[in-house]
Amino acid sequence: MSARRDSVSKDLIFIGGLVVIAVALIRYLVLGSDHDAEAGAGAAASETSAVTDSGTVAPSEQNAKTGVERRQPGDPFALGAPDAPVALVMFSDYRCPFCAKFSRDTELELIERFVDSGKLRIEWRDFPIFGEQSMLAARAGRAAAAQGRFWEFNRAVYAAAPERTKSELTEPALIDFAGKAGVPDIDKFINGMRGSTFDAAINADLAQGTSIGVPSTPAFLINNVPLLGAQPTDEFVRAIENAMTEP
Repeated sequence: MSARRDSVSKDLIFIGGLVVIAVALIRYLVLGSDHDAEAGAGAAASETSAVTDSGTVAPSEQNAKTGVERRQPGDPFALGAPDAPVALVMFSDYRCPFCAKFSRDTELELIERFVDSGKLRIEWRDFPIFGEQSMLAARAGRAAAAQGRFWEFNRAVYAAAPERTKSELTEPALIDFAGKAGVPDIDKFINGMRGSTFDAAINADLAQGTSIGVPSTPAFLINNVPLLGAQPTDEFVRAIENAMTEP
């Protein structure tokens, strides 16, 4: 009986989280998208000046006003065509074990099934909520992106993450992951990780997630429909296929 009560309680929390995100998302899109998008674009632009050498394209005015999705050409934090019919926006923390589970169990399959065929775009958002190490790791991810190795770094971190507990992401650990990811200039990476160059862009991601009611990580929006937690791959496939059939 106790186990059943716990299960029901978890289901109610999950449904409640979806309702909170859905309501906040509607409010965000109807009332606040232009204002928040402009703020986010300003933060992104400040970071772009730091990573232009790696070929990052500054967000255009049109892309900055698409709401939660950015659809920015050349975005180092995105996979797939900017005009793909479905966009999956994910809010993640590098210390989150369930974010790691999604990366290991689901992400590569979605890339193979949908991204490579032009049907899906995946966009990353930093949502560092588990303390100073989360923020340090977010800076490290941006520093890797500045040298064109964001996704390699991202997967290296998540591949080594424990199943149930939060990762210990110290500076030496992150430097090791950068080496495994093939980041070419480790000194430049370290300077970026230790500095505040990327803080405005990270905080813009965090503010965007907070404004639409993201309760924890991982949280996903698939064509603006919320999906919480590291759900089974089949749930993501179903949601993406449903989104492709919508007008």
